[in-house]
Amino acid sequence: MAGHSAVLEDGSILSRLDLKLLRLERFLALISGLAVFSLMVLAVVSVGGRNLFNAPLPGYVDWIEQVMPLLAFMGIAYVQRDGGHIRMDIVIGRLRGRALWLAELISVILVFLLMLALVWGSWSHFGRSFDFAAPLWSRDSSIDIGIPIWPAKLLVPVAFSVLSLRLVLQIWGYGRAFLLNSPTPVAVPLIQDIVAQAAAEADQLDGQG
Repeated sequence: MAGHSAVLEDGSILSRLDLKLLRLERFLALISGLAVFSLMVLAVVSVGGRNLFNAPLPGYVDWIEQVMPLLAFMGIAYVQRDGGHIRMDIVIGRLRGRALWLAELISVILVFLLMLALVWGSWSHFGRSFDFAAPLWSRDSSIDIGIPIWPAKLLVPVAFSVLSLRLVLQIWGYGRAFLLNSPTPVAVPLIQDIVAQAAAEADQLDGQG
């Protein structure tokens, strides 16, 4: 399941790298949020044009296809950092100490290997679309108004590469926690219990007041 988590910080190299990467992840998550807003604007323009002027936005579906990678992939590293992705933790949630860190380490390594394969595959997919010698550097385009597709395809390996960097830091963090048997490792999401979640939400509300 997806839950709230806390990521601890200290003055170590790992923690400093975590915070530096977090800046990039927040920027990409912001772009993803702006993409959601742009979809709403496109819908308003298209529906308004159809109803008022009998002229919907040309290439409406094409533009949605271009925006969807921003919506789907730009925020995944940020969510991974905070432990927000959906997962089944029926077993892992019962573990403590080194057993917990080892289980987390193995799972993150497996995800990292999968992401390396996806980076390679998505980059190859982008390469089949991009061509410096072609008009607009594109070997293919959208069906309706002919928008080059390679920018949308490029976003996928970029987002997956950032996620891979996040996974490297988490492998480092879980590996360090396992070796040191640390109860409070840095740069990895620590799943909070119900009481801690409620306290964190209350603190957040107090800060907004």
